[in-house]
Amino acid sequence: MQAFIQGVGIGGSLIMAVGAQNAFVLKQGLKRSHSLPIAALCSIIDALMITAGVAGLGHLILAFPLIKDIASIGGAIFLLVYGAKALKSSFVSQSLAQDGTKATGSLKAAVLTTLGISFLNPHLYLDTVVLLGSISAQFEGADRPLFGAGAVLASFVWFFSLSFGARYLSPLFQKPKAWCYLDRFICLTMWTIATVLIWPYIV
Repeated sequence: MQAFIQGVGIGGSLIMAVGAQNAFVLKQGLKRSHSLPIAALCSIIDALMITAGVAGLGHLILAFPLIKDIASIGGAIFLLVYGAKALKSSFVSQSLAQDGTKATGSLKAAVLTTLGISFLNPHLYLDTVVLLGSISAQFEGADRPLFGAGAVLASFVWFFSLSFGARYLSPLFQKPKAWCYLDRFICLTMWTIATVLIWPYIV
C-alpha cells in the first residue's frame, strides 16, 4: 500500500499543477459543455501515459530527442493559437447565462482540442512517462504497478473533481468580467507554456 499511496501523492502533485489541460477542463466545466467526456478523456490519456511510463517507455523518449523536439515546436504553435483565441474571446462581453443560450460547440471539436492540448504538450510526456516512470523504477515486483495505479487514480479524481467543482463557481460567472479574467488567465497559461517549450530553440 505504501507504493500505491506514494503514487497517489506524487501523481496528484504533478497533475494538479496549473497547465493547459486543467485550464481547458475548468472552462468546459463552467460552461457545462461536454465537461464529463472531456474530464474522462483527460483521465484516460493520463492513465495511458502513466502506464507507458511504468512499463519503461520513458527510456525510449530520452533515447530519441527528436520526438521531444517535434512535440515541443508543434505544441508551442498549437498553444499560441489557442491562447490567441482565448484573448480574443476576453474582449467579447459574455456571462454564463448568455453563454447558455448559444451553441456550446460540438463534442468532436472539444475532443480534438483536448487531444491537441494533451498530446502536443511535451510536459505530458515528461511528467507522466519520464518522471513518474523513473520514480516507479525504485519499486519492484507488484509494487511498481501499484504505484502506477495510485497515480492513475489521482488523475481520475482530480479531473472529475475539477469538472464538477467548476459548477459551484457558476454564480461568479454570471458576471461578464469573470469570463474576461478567465479567458485572459487561460491565454496567459497557454502562452507561458508555449514560451517554455520554444525558449531552448531561440536562445
